[in-house]
Amino acid sequence: MNDRSERIRNILVPIISVILGFILGAILMAVFGFNPIEGYNAMFSSAFQSKMSIGEILVGAGPLIFTALGFSVANSAGFFNIGLSGQALCGWVASIWVALSMPDSPKIIVLPLAIIVGALAGAAAAAIPGLLRAFFGTSEVIVTIMMNYVILYVANHIVNHVMSPDVIANKGVTKAVGLNASLREPWLTELFGGSRVNMGIILALVFLVVVWFLMKRTTLGFEIRSVGLNPFASEYAGMSSKRTIVISMIISGALAGLGGVVYGLGTFMNYFVQGSSISIGFDGMAVSLLGNGSSIGILLSALLFSVLKLGGQGMQFSGIPSELANSVIPLIIFFVAINYIVRVGLAKVMGGKKEVATVQKVESAPNDESEKGGKV
Repeated sequence: MNDRSERIRNILVPIISVILGFILGAILMAVFGFNPIEGYNAMFSSAFQSKMSIGEILVGAGPLIFTALGFSVANSAGFFNIGLSGQALCGWVASIWVALSMPDSPKIIVLPLAIIVGALAGAAAAAIPGLLRAFFGTSEVIVTIMMNYVILYVANHIVNHVMSPDVIANKGVTKAVGLNASLREPWLTELFGGSRVNMGIILALVFLVVVWFLMKRTTLGFEIRSVGLNPFASEYAGMSSKRTIVISMIISGALAGLGGVVYGLGTFMNYFVQGSSISIGFDGMAVSLLGNGSSIGILLSALLFSVLKLGGQGMQFSGIPSELANSVIPLIIFFVAINYIVRVGLAKVMGGKKEVATVQKVESAPNDESEKGGKV
């Protein structure tokens, strides 16, 4: 297959998925008697109406970048980490707990410590399914899904029954962290018209580069990608697939934990009891898939998802029900999931029968690991 054609397809598939999602969303609005042009105009007008709304877009994008990077690392190793929500929740609770336990300590100590502890909490949560997968062959999909619920209820128990009453504001709600542990900076708040924008987005941009360097320019990154492509060949070449599996899951969980840290110390500044798994985990998976796992793709996808979520609220003010306003994101995810059809269609447009046959063969090739809870 022509490498140039493949690169072009990799760029066009997510773009076409987004366009098709918008088109199908417009059709749904029209079917139910709403004007899609007015709806989308309200979406983008509300998302970009002021410096404050632009700041809120960045607020939403920061945690998504971290969870998307976490999913991308695990996926490169051949694993489907669905536990990003739980791992992010670990980072959220741990960072808030550390910050509230040190109210009088200087920021130079408290903030880095809270960030590190949050990342370690996420890493520890991801290490469990990694170890089980490496040494017992269990499905990381099933284990991570189950752990999302375990972590959710443990986190709520910690807030309700373990944390000191001194750090609790109301039942199930902690006090806000002090300035010594906040990711918000006055100059950022002023720059974006009083929004909640914080240093989390800058940390996310830094980690986009760090993860790119790790995966593309280091031996560990090469081993992770090799195990993802063929664990048996990697073992034959002298790589330890078990070690690489565990390390990749730990890195994935640490990144998800950092997403929770940004959620806690930047977006909300406290922790409150959650009724279900937090959305940044599952949204991060979609962001990573739409961005094809690349750093640039993840950045653009995270910004797009943040725009759609913020703009969806504006659509409701124009009279469009929330169910329709929030339908665009799942429709985009749907077209990303059926990218096989999009790729074959592009191959027909860009190439001949031989290229179509090659794409079909590559996309439909069986994978031994998929039967064992490996690469999906």
